[in-house]
Amino acid sequence: MTHYYSKDNDRLESEKHPVRFVVKERSFLMMTDKGVFSKSGLDFGSRFLLETISIEKNERVLDLGCGYGPIGIVLASLYGAEVTMADINTRAVLLSKENARIAKVDVHIVQSDGFNAIEGRFDTIVTNPPIRAGKKVIYAWFAQSEHYLNDNGRLVIVINKNQGALSAITELKKFYSRVEVVGKKSGYHVISCRK
Repeated sequence: MTHYYSKDNDRLESEKHPVRFVVKERSFLMMTDKGVFSKSGLDFGSRFLLETISIEKNERVLDLGCGYGPIGIVLASLYGAEVTMADINTRAVLLSKENARIAKVDVHIVQSDGFNAIEGRFDTIVTNPPIRAGKKVIYAWFAQSEHYLNDNGRLVIVINKNQGALSAITELKKFYSRVEVVGKKSGYHVISCRK
């Protein structure tokens, strides 16, 4: 059985439908579908990350594991960030492209298994990592992320304590000298990491 961290979810029968949500007093309409993460709407972790993070105008941002696109699209819309969005899931990539058109934002969207199709460096890499893919996948993202950051760049992740936030912090400290929890709510931790 496939899950949302799979390349071939476009083979699942489609049940595409709209979802609406508000972030920082801005309303968003996006399309979602079976076979993508949080198909019923904006999940709590992504919402908390978006409420916690601040981005400078024209900052280069990578949304890694973008799903149907809420994090990257909201950051591009709210802050005018230069956003690249990436996901392994074919259906997620197609939905992200559709949702970027709906939101009228100019973002770059690429199908990528982790960082394997990512080019360039970023000021911020942001992710609500695919917990179901397992620690092997997520920890590889942690290890590789520093190589895709500009000087003084940061990795920002959201993860629930019950899904390994504390062990993730320990792992992140292997690659980043400054790892800090910048927000906590309902068990979710937003973690910011700098070299």
